[in-house]
Amino acid sequence: MEIERVNEFTIKFFITYRDIEDRGFDREEIWSDRERGEELFWEMMDEAHQQEQFPLEGPLWIQVQALDKGLEIIVTRAQMSKDGTKLELPLGDEKIDLPVDKNIEKILDQQFATDDSDIADDIELADEDYLSFLLVFKDFEDMIMLSHNIDSTLFANSLYHFENKYYLYVTFNPETTDREQDDLLSQLLEYGADSDASIHRIQEYGKQIIAEHALEDVSTHFNL
Repeated sequence: MEIERVNEFTIKFFITYRDIEDRGFDREEIWSDRERGEELFWEMMDEAHQQEQFPLEGPLWIQVQALDKGLEIIVTRAQMSKDGTKLELPLGDEKIDLPVDKNIEKILDQQFATDDSDIADDIELADEDYLSFLLVFKDFEDMIMLSHNIDSTLFANSLYHFENKYYLYVTFNPETTDREQDDLLSQLLEYGADSDASIHRIQEYGKQIIAEHALEDVSTHFNL
């Protein structure tokens, strides 16, 4: 898969059908099965986040075009207006203004187009940008040790189990400074590893063990 960072707000992918099949997806399946299509997309977005530091959160405009040899996908993050009252979403040479005080779940239908000339678009609304990480632990004992050696009240965290491994999804509040985030992340990585998996895949196919305050609960119920 080729990833091109167009600018601060836009990233472009090109993935061949062979690459899609190598990832465990059927070429026809991604057109007919919306969940599988979305799973493929979020795997690609996770790679973009890892390689290009492209944030996964916030309102996204997704343009998908089917070509002879693969898919071209352009993803653009909406921008907050200067007065903070609306989101500005670029569509070609124009911009669509979206009110930030409304829960806009869908403006355009999100699905992969079955016709090569079609374009699939989707908007996902998030009130604020949050810095999130997915950590993987091979041994639950490492999770227990972490829970007793970090102030987990400084960030949101939830615990999942998938394919015999434990995953901790961590979300920092935007008010947390970069230095505080770096310090916390360093502590987290002493016990767990940064996962290449997508949180969307873990949520879909894994088992959620603790939805909120996972490390606090682990610390309470398990002693060192």
